[in-house]
Amino acid sequence: MHLLSAGCASAVLLVSLLSQVTSLKPIIGQYGEMLKIPCNSGAIKAEDIAITKWKYDKGDGVPGYLLVKQKNQNVSISATDEYKVRVSMDENSSLLISAAKLSDQRTFTCMVVTGGDVFEYPVNVLIHKLPAKLEISDKAEELEIGRLTKLGKCVAKDANPPANITWFKNNKPLEADGKGISIKASVTVESNTGLSTTTSILEYSAMKEDTGAKFECRADGLPLESSSMNFTITYSTENIMLEVSPQKELKEGDNLTLKCVADGNPAPTSFNFHLKGELVRVENTDTYTIANVSRNATGEYKCSLIDDTSMEATRNITVTYLDINLSPSGNIVKHAGAALNLSLQIDSSGKAEVSWTKNNAKLDKQPDFTKLGYSDSGRYEWTVTVGHITRTASFDLTVEGPAVIKSLFKTRSNDGQHKVLTCEAEGSPKPAVSWSINGTLLSESPFINGKITHKIKVVPSANLTVNCTVTNRLGVDSRAINVSSLIEEVRMDKQDQSEDSDQTRLVVGVIVGLLIATLVIGLAYWVYSKKSKQGSWKTGEKECGSSEEEKKLEEKVEENSQKAEM
Repeated sequence: MHLLSAGCASAVLLVSLLSQVTSLKPIIGQYGEMLKIPCNSGAIKAEDIAITKWKYDKGDGVPGYLLVKQKNQNVSISATDEYKVRVSMDENSSLLISAAKLSDQRTFTCMVVTGGDVFEYPVNVLIHKLPAKLEISDKAEELEIGRLTKLGKCVAKDANPPANITWFKNNKPLEADGKGISIKASVTVESNTGLSTTTSILEYSAMKEDTGAKFECRADGLPLESSSMNFTITYSTENIMLEVSPQKELKEGDNLTLKCVADGNPAPTSFNFHLKGELVRVENTDTYTIANVSRNATGEYKCSLIDDTSMEATRNITVTYLDINLSPSGNIVKHAGAALNLSLQIDSSGKAEVSWTKNNAKLDKQPDFTKLGYSDSGRYEWTVTVGHITRTASFDLTVEGPAVIKSLFKTRSNDGQHKVLTCEAEGSPKPAVSWSINGTLLSESPFINGKITHKIKVVPSANLTVNCTVTNRLGVDSRAINVSSLIEEVRMDKQDQSEDSDQTRLVVGVIVGLLIATLVIGLAYWVYSKKSKQGSWKTGEKECGSSEEEKKLEEKVEENSQKAEM
């Protein structure tokens, strides 16, 4: 203690010579909280420290002493001012100041004596305080387009350093531009606490798109923002539209709703609706509904402001409709071979798409009934579509005709044990088939397109004449066929086979005889020709010459050859 007193000149000189002062390291303390100022930050080991002393700068270079601690002794408070009850020191030699104030923003120095050396560690202290909150007051009731209006006042109270306020619209910062945005900020300091209050006033010239916009203010660099606020933007009507529901297609029978939309704010509440020349005025609403519209509702519609009829909107509205007429319809009965004339009529608001089906199967084109056949019977449906409207018409066609036998024939079974009689008939209604003899039914085909096939199996013991008879309510037809017994057919087959064998043998014999005769004649001619050539050589005749006998012999051979071929 005496070494550092002002009365010891030699000690002061020693301190000034041995002191090593570090650079200032500012720390930030929070207003009203415990302020902790570190000493030497562990640069000197605690066991090497003989004396630790804290002081502060009162101003003008005048020091104020706070406390001192010698090794192995308790802390001694040397402060005589307000710090007397606010300062203490922890085990790491850090200075502790309770309830930090703005007046604590000064330089504090930690002096450390180790053996013969003295070190000083000055620390610059700053005290910060966040504003209690951000409040917007003096709010405008509404904003008018094109008019610079005081939107509100944002206040940040009791802060250090003073808060810097920024205004936001829809989370985007606003900056003063001297035209549509004006921001005026001011700061006042509380004399008792030294804390600052920042006030920012925003003047704003609204635009139409600001309707529903959110405004708020924030403190820069601080986690503080005000509650957002909305304003009513007032402006006169500049545009008007006529909306129609339904939007896509209005069909005959629908309800048509007209809505007049004006962009003014506040919006107009009464309108004029012009319905194809008829004027209808509505109050306290912007819609008008026409129920169950007809095709006559097609035309031009308008809506306008009551106080300014020149402000109007126009829409052309088309009512889609479709009528079809098919004649004849219902159940139609026609005779086979007759004609059916269809009358098709379409009355629509646009081009129609047409399709046909028969028994629910799609047809490629309209059916042709110039000459009806049994296959034309069925259910026909005519479908017509215009836009989203679809109409259908149908009829059931039945083609009738008397029962007629188309063919009657017999066959023998593969095993040769019985006869199969087949009767093919057509007609409508379905013909009933009957036989003049009893037989075993083999099959009856399905009745399709007016045709039916009936087969029976019989085993005749004698030659018979069998009748097939077909009947429906329009007629009867019968046809006969001769059926021989199986025994007679077997005998006749054997006889036919024997006759065929004899004839075959006879033909073969004739052919073989002719071939032999031809060979004999040819051989005789060859021998004669050879002898004749020998004789000619002896008499000196030409080698290639031929006698009259040779010519006759050649003609004979040719004649026999032709007979053999026949």
